[in-house]
Amino acid sequence: MRFQILGCSGGLGGSPRTAGQAGKPFRTSSFLLDQDILIDAGTGVEDLPVDELRRIDHVFISHSHLDHICALPLMLDTVGSSRERPVTVHALPETIHALKAHIFNWVIWPDFTEIPHFDHPWMVYSPLQVDNPVTIGGRTIRPIGANHTVPALGFHISCEQGSLVYSGDTLPNDAFWRTVNGIADLRYLILETAFANRERDLAVTAKHLHPIQLAEELNRMRVDPQLCITHLKPSDREQIAREIEAWAGRFQPRILQTGDVLDID
Repeated sequence: MRFQILGCSGGLGGSPRTAGQAGKPFRTSSFLLDQDILIDAGTGVEDLPVDELRRIDHVFISHSHLDHICALPLMLDTVGSSRERPVTVHALPETIHALKAHIFNWVIWPDFTEIPHFDHPWMVYSPLQVDNPVTIGGRTIRPIGANHTVPALGFHISCEQGSLVYSGDTLPNDAFWRTVNGIADLRYLILETAFANRERDLAVTAKHLHPIQLAEELNRMRVDPQLCITHLKPSDREQIAREIEAWAGRFQPRILQTGDVLDID
């Protein structure tokens, strides 16, 4: 199982130039599972060639915020007419309602559940429920509840060789840790930390973690995966990284970058 980081930033831009070389671009949350499953659909999707976009059969959306869905309308518009079957969008019922009402509404973008016809659309929805797994080609995606400003999910993704957990956007969540601590074969744990400590009030309001709170949460961990950090705000990335090392360095966190790959084999 291959988990490719297409985007893992809390915003746009690029890292500073070093020695005359342009830094890696920042892309928002989007991850490619093998070749056919997309986990979130942020701006990282835009870097995939058209033939790779065409191979994506399933999209799992953690929640309705723009940085997690913004590439989905354009992706469908790009490849819908050249695919033999619709792309299935898996999400909470509340997230599906938000997509229908605010994106695929014929005002912001066409409704691809009606194009080219109701009987053979380019997109179909599949509602998710917490703890109700979906199995696709030997990989199981189990939704985990998240604590965010809108209904939201994380995902436990597993195959025979092992598993990983992606938290999505979340504040502390007892059910999340019960799930994580019950996964014996957990290889990678991907947690978000969006804000620096000086913006802890904003982090609490926006329901994101900051480094002090990340460290407090990690004290609840009873398993030993590789810890990966995502969703850092680009304007404060270096400060957040320093604070993560200061507060949570004993957990050996790896701050993800666009282009990283997590292999489970």
